[in-house]
Amino acid sequence: MRELSTQSIETAGVTAVSAEHPVRALLTRRGLLAGTGAGGLAALLAACGGSTSGAGTTASSSSSAAGGKRGGAVTLSAPPPPTSLDPVTMYDGTAIALVQLVADYLIWLDSDFRLQPRLATAWSSSDGGRTWSFTIRQGVVFSDGTPLDAATVKASFDRLLDPANKSSALSAFKTVLKAGGISLSGADTVVFHLERPFSDFPYLVSAGNYNALILKPDYQVGTFAQKAIGTGPFLLNSYDTGTGASLTRNPKYWDSGKPYLDGVKVTFYKDRQADLLALQSGAVDGQILSEAGLVGPVAGSNSIAVDKVSSTGLTAFTLRVDKPPFTKKEARQAVAYALDRPGVLTSVYDGVGVLGNDHLFAPSFSSAPTDLQQRARDEAKVRTLLAAAGVDHLRFTLSFDPPNKSYALVIQDQLKQVGITVDLDQQTSGAFYGGDQNTDTPWLFTTANLVGWAGRPTASQFIIPMVKSQGVWNGSKYANPIVDAAAAAYDAATDPAERKKQAEIIAQALNEDVPVIVSVWNGAVRAYRSDRVKGLRAHPSAFLDLTTVTRA
Repeated sequence: MRELSTQSIETAGVTAVSAEHPVRALLTRRGLLAGTGAGGLAALLAACGGSTSGAGTTASSSSSAAGGKRGGAVTLSAPPPPTSLDPVTMYDGTAIALVQLVADYLIWLDSDFRLQPRLATAWSSSDGGRTWSFTIRQGVVFSDGTPLDAATVKASFDRLLDPANKSSALSAFKTVLKAGGISLSGADTVVFHLERPFSDFPYLVSAGNYNALILKPDYQVGTFAQKAIGTGPFLLNSYDTGTGASLTRNPKYWDSGKPYLDGVKVTFYKDRQADLLALQSGAVDGQILSEAGLVGPVAGSNSIAVDKVSSTGLTAFTLRVDKPPFTKKEARQAVAYALDRPGVLTSVYDGVGVLGNDHLFAPSFSSAPTDLQQRARDEAKVRTLLAAAGVDHLRFTLSFDPPNKSYALVIQDQLKQVGITVDLDQQTSGAFYGGDQNTDTPWLFTTANLVGWAGRPTASQFIIPMVKSQGVWNGSKYANPIVDAAAAAYDAATDPAERKKQAEIIAQALNEDVPVIVSVWNGAVRAYRSDRVKGLRAHPSAFLDLTTVTRA
């Protein structure tokens, strides 16, 4: 493993962050496992640097960086998206991946979660971290020929901040940036005026905030599938919610010479086993969303390669603190101590990932606490805690959608061994994430549930929506003023020691109160046919960048 160093420029009270370097080293990347291929996802290079602040375009070699053949098309598989194909409102992996092929961000995140310039070439902060300025790349045009400028970027974020548009990005911006907080400084600079200091703000306008895509000022929410106009590497030619999508190369893409492919076909498979069979048979060249437990056993057969990378993704095992039987923390702690976490890692995730400890700081976050004892299965402690909670027998219903069925079955079996009964409530993804998001959607309002969260580059992107009081995605209904205060201090701090101090306060409170059980921090995998495609790699957030992917 290697630790990235902080590389920033401190001048006259202004922190200038070159597009070439991260705001800080947030992650330590674990090497790819043997036999899984080399590198991160396509253009997401692991090497430090490589981009230059202020560059108009990034020069591309005439030969493919992936070592394959230019031209041609690849066919990828994915589950049908349960949400509409819309950059503003989407929150599922398939929709996000498809939109990322057509539209672009100010900043991309590489496989180390380092900030990489896309439509912004440089960014800087002032006023103690309350004001952030971004320089917009010149010479970029949308696929219909419309030029990109700072006003277009402002309009894109104004759209996300308008509650009427029901943007999924609001969860990240809440308490940080509100409507009316964006201004222009000339034709090429956008200025964000924050509600409070936020040292990781560039991540909130990057691909790490999936909905932060730059769209034309006249874009109407809900129309993307019919008229997809973006500055990304591909054009959306067709889209069918039941069967898939087809895309072709965008000749107006700002990064000269890319993408290397002429086209992409995406085929939807409702059943994950059918998806796997399509890969094995050669019906598809690779998967957009892979499950470690499914693809791991077939790696190495039929030219199937499985790329693996460390991630900060997790499946949150959420417990409603305001509903029986989990109103007492001892009942929640009992469930946490009933889990065999190494068993979960092995049986559900094929060993890809690291153990979690019931807080929201992945071990790869630089501020993650290191002295908090790892929680382990303890049957005697489970009995003691249940007695303290005043219950002879604990029984509850666990709600989930199909991707988390394996984890749900493991939870049911492991808890049964210590006398806790778990009734399983499997719902379709559409039903589980449907309903009114403010009143009755199952993923936020059932007594206990499993929700998959893709990897985030900062802990705040979990903490703010998931466990802060009144968090937009606070399914546990947890509220702790100590956590709220420490989270605000963590966001404002620029000194690593202070951030670590606040992280310890948050982690200890969450570990003690257990509104969310984090048994495992997932690794990320992506399976593909090595005889068909080159450069298709895993990414910790399941991002799909095909700019340097080629046919074999």
